[in-house]
Amino acid sequence: MTAAHVTLCFLLREDADGEYVLLGTKKTGFGRGKVVGVGGHVEPGETALQAACREVDEEIHVIVEPQDLVPAGTVDFVFPAKPDWNMATTVFLTRIWKGEPSESDEIAPEWFRVAQLPVERMWADAEHWLPAMISGQRIAVRVALAADNESVADVQTIDWVAAD
Repeated sequence: MTAAHVTLCFLLREDADGEYVLLGTKKTGFGRGKVVGVGGHVEPGETALQAACREVDEEIHVIVEPQDLVPAGTVDFVFPAKPDWNMATTVFLTRIWKGEPSESDEIAPEWFRVAQLPVERMWADAEHWLPAMISGQRIAVRVALAADNESVADVQTIDWVAAD
């Protein structure tokens, strides 16, 4: 079974009290109730960059331009107990966008301090790769989920690339 190609885009901002990342509570579908990054499936004929821009607009109503997205790495999610859930994810970061994030039918956005990510409300794998990518490490990660499709069975960092 081929993995679905998806994207995630993390908006970052600096305040006087530290760095923040925009995440959102998923309101529908896969991952409902979890705090997730903004993103979704790459449509046929679309690049990961184009998909990230489209998904950000659809899910939180802000505009990000392709030239303002920084490639942060990739995460391959493997669900041995449910292979049709497998995903090949391209991750982007940005500090530049137009508009104010607002709620959609899919996501309720919220800013979180990078130093205090809500890992207890996120997929269990996020703490293994998200802080590294936000901090500027460019990595390729393979996450194998356990039979319960929730807990992490294994995390492998395939490639570490120094930040630009």
